[in-house]
Amino acid sequence: MTEHDYTISLNYQHRIRFTRDAFSEGNRMLARLLQTNGHAKVLIFLEDSVAEAFPKLEQQIADYFASTPGLELKRVVIAPGAEICKRDEKVLHSAWDAVNEEKIDRHSYIFAIGGGAFLDVIGFAASTSHRGVRLVRFPTTTLSQDDSGVGVKNGINAFGKKNWLGSFAVPYAVVNDFAFLHTQPEDVRRDGLVEAVKVALVRDGAFFDWLEDNVQLLAKLRPHALEEAVERSAILHAEHIAQGGDPFELGSSRPLDYGHWAAHKLEQLTDFGMTHAQAVSVGLALDTLYSWRTGRLEEKDAKRVLAILHGLKLPLYHEGFELRHDNGRRKIFDGLEEFREHLGGELTVLLLRGVGTGEDVHFMDEALVEYCMQMLKSYAAASTSEEREKLFH
Repeated sequence: MTEHDYTISLNYQHRIRFTRDAFSEGNRMLARLLQTNGHAKVLIFLEDSVAEAFPKLEQQIADYFASTPGLELKRVVIAPGAEICKRDEKVLHSAWDAVNEEKIDRHSYIFAIGGGAFLDVIGFAASTSHRGVRLVRFPTTTLSQDDSGVGVKNGINAFGKKNWLGSFAVPYAVVNDFAFLHTQPEDVRRDGLVEAVKVALVRDGAFFDWLEDNVQLLAKLRPHALEEAVERSAILHAEHIAQGGDPFELGSSRPLDYGHWAAHKLEQLTDFGMTHAQAVSVGLALDTLYSWRTGRLEEKDAKRVLAILHGLKLPLYHEGFELRHDNGRRKIFDGLEEFREHLGGELTVLLLRGVGTGEDVHFMDEALVEYCMQMLKSYAAASTSEEREKLFH
């Protein structure tokens, strides 16, 4: 009997592009980006809300490909987006049907144009069709442009759990088109900035300083500030994925999921009535206070984090924290085990040692977490800065 081990190494190019009006006649970025080998079919999935906001987009897309040699547009499929598309497998199955009907192959391209949930579903369809068709993502929301859209994860919900079914697949390219960004409702644009705050907290203290300095402009959604925040956040996320040593999450550490153990559970407990961005804001606030109360983070920095979330008009508390099992234990704590189960191994939660610096821990004191929840409840209810300041003493 013999044993043989072989190392298979794969190198991926993670292409991130920032542009405006990608399908306009004078913008040839896509023509330069896509490899055709003389001929390549393109199948486009467009989220229905984006199609509604841009009624001329379908014709723009058709005109663009008509003037681009080597690329054949098969059709544009309009499909529902938002979190419901991850809970209902109809969108996933309709995407597979379209891939089959249009005879899309591994030398073709699938475009996904929409928010983060829509990209997750179409990305899963692309990664499982023919064991992987080249995907070009066009994130359209703040949250997807500054975070999830530049990632390598796809998935849908199953068994009542977020992203239980899914895949890791590096997209052929991600195109952040700022023309889409400014048509979203104000709260959607603003809420998505929470992921910029998160990545600054765990990777780049200087970026956090910039967010603080520009919080009023960001709260007012001034285009130049919003676009800079989105671009800097997206680059930080992409750099971590490409250079952090674990793009497919084979280990137990998940630094880009700071605040997410509670966020994912809050989404589930509210039957996804709470958006991902809102849940992440509450989760960030909770783990920031816990980092301070465990002696890792200085008080002044904990105050800075809560202040910037408050300044961006993001939530800091939700009544979902009060839901309990019959034995009195808060249901939110089930999120710790689900967070551990998602990666396997021991529980690993990132906490803050400073702005821009994190530390993995493997235990969370539930009594202390409860204290932090109550403090957040009081902080969110406070009407003056003086009242909020007193909570720290």
